[in-house]
Amino acid sequence: MADKARNDRLIVGAASAGTVFEWYDFYLYGSLTAYISFHFFSGVNETTGFILALMAFAAGFAVRPFGALVFGRLGDLWGRKNTFLVTMLLMGLSTFAVGLLPDYSQIGVAAPIILVVLRLVQGLALGGEYGGAATYVAEHAPEGKRGLYTSWIQTTATLGLFLSLVVIILVRTLLGEDAFKDWGWRIPFLVSAILLGLSLWIRLKLNESPVFQKMVAEGRTSKRPLAEAFADRGNLKLVLLALVGLTAGQAVVWYTGQFYTLFFLEKTLKVDGLTTNMLVATALLIGTPFFILFGWLSDRVGRKPIILAGCLLAVLTYFPVFKALTAAANPALAAASVSAPVTVIADPADCAFQFDPVGRSAFASSCDIAKSALANAGVSYRNEAAPAGTLAQVRIGDTVIPSVDGTGQSRQELAKTRAAWTKVLGEALSQAGYPARADPAQINKPLVVALLTLLVLYVTMVYGPIAAALVEMFPARIRYTSMSLPYHIGNGWFGGFLPATAFAMVAASGDIYRGLWYPIVVATITLIVGSVWLKEMRGSQMD
Repeated sequence: MADKARNDRLIVGAASAGTVFEWYDFYLYGSLTAYISFHFFSGVNETTGFILALMAFAAGFAVRPFGALVFGRLGDLWGRKNTFLVTMLLMGLSTFAVGLLPDYSQIGVAAPIILVVLRLVQGLALGGEYGGAATYVAEHAPEGKRGLYTSWIQTTATLGLFLSLVVIILVRTLLGEDAFKDWGWRIPFLVSAILLGLSLWIRLKLNESPVFQKMVAEGRTSKRPLAEAFADRGNLKLVLLALVGLTAGQAVVWYTGQFYTLFFLEKTLKVDGLTTNMLVATALLIGTPFFILFGWLSDRVGRKPIILAGCLLAVLTYFPVFKALTAAANPALAAASVSAPVTVIADPADCAFQFDPVGRSAFASSCDIAKSALANAGVSYRNEAAPAGTLAQVRIGDTVIPSVDGTGQSRQELAKTRAAWTKVLGEALSQAGYPARADPAQINKPLVVALLTLLVLYVTMVYGPIAAALVEMFPARIRYTSMSLPYHIGNGWFGGFLPATAFAMVAASGDIYRGLWYPIVVATITLIVGSVWLKEMRGSQMD
């Protein structure tokens, strides 16, 4: 009995440790998006550059379902262990390569193209990793403890993010902000080579899953896992229910609570990067044990009630929580937004969406210059239509500032015009109480950590039981393939595109909270579908 317990701990620990390192590799990019934007997307305007950097971040998520298909099939053919060894190697090497990649100033447009290719390789690798680790642990778990055992796998994404933040904090502290911005941001990527070696050493100690070994011995493995998983109408129905009724809502709650908060604090609320990383890391450290708690609880009350309860809480509280986060992290900004609200008064035909992926649009109209400056300042504003052909104005409280029109100017002239007007706007915003940066002395750090921890608790509710819920839905011969696809469409597409989509919604509307509608709508759909059509599968036989 003692040997069995030790073996179980080795299985769970080794599978989890390797997956932590893979998530570390994958999420480094998200933690360093502002630096990626500066070094690799400097050929376009700032707003476009940040959206492009977020889209490159999302590119790794976009291909995760394809990685799920490729490696899920291999996992059902070759075995769980061999497949996730391959995915780990791909992840580690592509992450290390990002740390060596020349930036835009050195090789021009080739830099972002190569960066996106490396992100695609990472996404393919992660698409095969999670399903293998979750299936492997679930097929070793004793009856009645599947939720508890697999919940350790669920901690790995958060621990990987936490590890990436800790390494970033250490490097920033040792080098200083200037050196970190210039070249030090590469060090966390290069560290992945060490983690890759450790991961391979740990994983090589594992044996194949007993369920897979039994299927091989009895000749019951699938010869065509893709066809069996997706051409069979009954199994395809389960895949779609798993996607819409579980993973889509789980994904948006996860990425809102752990990634969108990073962007919101640093980009919108203007909290400095080091403080943001420390606040989020603290919340992750406090919240992580609750993955285990909710995994354990799901063995007793079921997976479905806990996951859907997390979605419901997110839907009901996101707006008040993020508004409270603004007041706690940047009280001067919150106060100024109330005492001196900002309105852009412009001809709607004069206003373009602030996104130009090829860098050709100058955004020179009076409306575009005004909105671009406000977006970069993190200032929320309303839009008010003006008569056709009139010059845009920015109203800050009772003060009205006419914008400037740079149409027809050269890029150099436009840059000077924009800089001069932005300075005038900045002075007016400052007089109205709007801070250029969040004052560290004014940040209510205990309250910020408490609010961030609350958002992480929602994450633990939806994510802690999800692996057990998915593995129990599908038969063993096609389990790796079947569970991987809905998980990675949900997390890769619905979740991975959340930061870019939400930030684009904010840039288009001027409302810093507008992006929250995206996770709220998706989580609501999951609530409805999961409540009505999803069957509780707790306790299903693994073989």
